Amino acid sequence: MNDLLSTVDWSRGQFALTAIVHWLFVPLTIGLSLIVAIMESVYLRTKNEKWKRLTKFWMLLFGINFACGVATGLILEFEFGTNWSNYSWFVGDIFGAPLAVEGIAAFFLEATFTAVMFFGWKRVSPGFHLASTWLTAIGVSLSAYWILVANAWMQCPVGMEFDPAQMRNVMVSFADVALSPVAVNKFIHAVSSGWVLGAVFVVGVSCWFLLKKSNTEMVRMSMKVASSVGVAGILLCMWSGDTTAVDVTKTQPMKLAAMEGLYDGDFGQSLVAVGVLDPAKERTDEKNPFLFEISIPKGLSLLAWHDPDAYVQGINDIIEGRNFDKEGQPVNSVSYAERIVSGKRAHEALRRYNTAEAQGDSAAMAAAAADLKADFKYFGYGYLDTPDQAIPPVGMVFYAFHIMVIFGGYLLLFFLVVAYLAFRKPHAIENKWMVFFGLLTIPVVWITSEAGWVVAEMGRQPWTIEGVLPTWASVSHISAGSVQLTFWMFVVVFTGLLAAEVAIMCREIAKGTKRDILASDEH
Repeated sequence: MNDLLSTVDWSRGQFALTAIVHWLFVPLTIGLSLIVAIMESVYLRTKNEKWKRLTKFWMLLFGINFACGVATGLILEFEFGTNWSNYSWFVGDIFGAPLAVEGIAAFFLEATFTAVMFFGWKRVSPGFHLASTWLTAIGVSLSAYWILVANAWMQCPVGMEFDPAQMRNVMVSFADVALSPVAVNKFIHAVSSGWVLGAVFVVGVSCWFLLKKSNTEMVRMSMKVASSVGVAGILLCMWSGDTTAVDVTKTQPMKLAAMEGLYDGDFGQSLVAVGVLDPAKERTDEKNPFLFEISIPKGLSLLAWHDPDAYVQGINDIIEGRNFDKEGQPVNSVSYAERIVSGKRAHEALRRYNTAEAQGDSAAMAAAAADLKADFKYFGYGYLDTPDQAIPPVGMVFYAFHIMVIFGGYLLLFFLVVAYLAFRKPHAIENKWMVFFGLLTIPVVWITSEAGWVVAEMGRQPWTIEGVLPTWASVSHISAGSVQLTFWMFVVVFTGLLAAEVAIMCREIAKGTKRDILASDEH
């Protein structure tokens, strides 16, 4: 049992490592692909060769990052088979479908036209080349869409039913999976956050040129495009974040409670703007969860339900099955203790089905299948021994959420200032404070982006699939030692990959500071 738990922990750690490293590349790929496409569009419209040379410079940095993102993404998908084979068997028919579409259609699209984008400047017409650049950007976003469809299904499983004869879930509606509101909102939020990150990267690198007193005209042109993309991206990201919060309230209330460190809910629930959790807090004690907090009255009710007086469940409310409607009347809600009992009945019904199948007893199989279907809604809870096992790590989720929100507010202010300077006072962008904050915001935006994924993934714990399959029932039957070995191998490989990308990026940027980018086609 201890070896199993160790295997689960190391597998989770390895997957988290791969996902975090992969997500360093993905949003930059999304953001830079759009910015490059816009720059080339300006070039084709104006016929100004300076825009072509500017496009080529940022396209080169896009290509470096794109290659690293592909490498880490392939490793991430392989881990589903190596480390999480039980999960892959249990839901592979559903989870694999969007990944297959991504590989066959979206990735093929971006891979094909990326080649034209880089090597077709003198081989195809300017119009076809521009189309290739836009199709690359579209392909990048389509790849993100199908991957996010798969992830959203793990957060909110739809379009499936369990087939006891196969001992696995099967898809009954591809449309429900592909067009889930959770998936659509997650896609908009992730892609717009990629625009933000790509825009910050362009602004930050431009500020490095200013620091080196190089390519001032190139900087001004780049900042106009980047600030426009950044403002659009952060506004869309905030809007989609609001709709995502409503989705989370409906489909993952435990995640929402963890995001706010909320143990006991209330009507007109306040929103913690800034707070420090008490690490000694236990779920069942009477302690205040916070050592310090500044709250916005009724803010969480407004965020969760768009109603300042709505009741928001805390962790204890969810576990005990306590909820209320707008009129203050109790709402039928199933406690976690009842869910566990129902889940264990489902497990027992599945065992009875297998026994009856082995004996060739069709009537007993039908009866067991009916009982299983009646209780399958809480099948995953049958793996739990206590309700507390279903509580995510509150501290990690709370702090990651608030870092994301606070830094997101900073990014909005940052882009409004950059856009104002770029369009209204272009000479002011050379101000030392602009350079300082431009460089500072590069790590800030990556921290914000990674914090968002920590909220999404850690807030779902302990579930691999929300309410259906916990992590310890998803892992492959492999030794903890083998996972540890590959974990440290990946640490070495990923460290080398990151070091290589940063070194190559810095080398190309440094080369750019030593020449007039707008006066030469050199790379």
